[in-house]
Amino acid sequence: MRLQPLPDDKWDETVQGALSTMLPPERCNPRDAGNLMATLARHPKLARAFLRFGGYLLTGSTLPARMREQAILRVAHRRGCAYEWTHHVKIGKQAGLSDAEIAAAQTGETNDEFDRTIFNAVDELDEKSNLSDKTWTALGARLDERQRMDLVFTIGGYIALAMALNTFGVEVER
Repeated sequence: MRLQPLPDDKWDETVQGALSTMLPPERCNPRDAGNLMATLARHPKLARAFLRFGGYLLTGSTLPARMREQAILRVAHRRGCAYEWTHHVKIGKQAGLSDAEIAAAQTGETNDEFDRTIFNAVDELDEKSNLSDKTWTALGARLDERQRMDLVFTIGGYIALAMALNTFGVEVER
């Protein structure tokens, strides 16, 4: 672990204010915030900005929750991010993903053509920072312009988060 969660004695109003963008007041403390939030607490100004964006991606986006979670799980798998994977398996199940659909995010193989398109979108953006015309058009079969924009930013945002989690060595809570 390169960055430890912020020690209990360093939590102050600035940290709590930064984390309040994503956490309810009862969780804005070192015991209940979780390792990601407690690590981001080391840099309150960055935490506030990133969590505002992350909060939009997670709860305010125009993407259906199921698609969002498929994309995030595919990112987590491709980036080898255990923290992101563990948390989003739980969120994915709440969004209606089955165990088989969650497993498909690892292989990219599925019988559902549109699910495969979501996985292809993740793979293309991760590899080339761009979508092929074929994938953009295939996404347009079910997603409008704003949803496609949200998908691109969701994939990019969670790639960035995976890089941070892996680099900082944020551990999954036990």
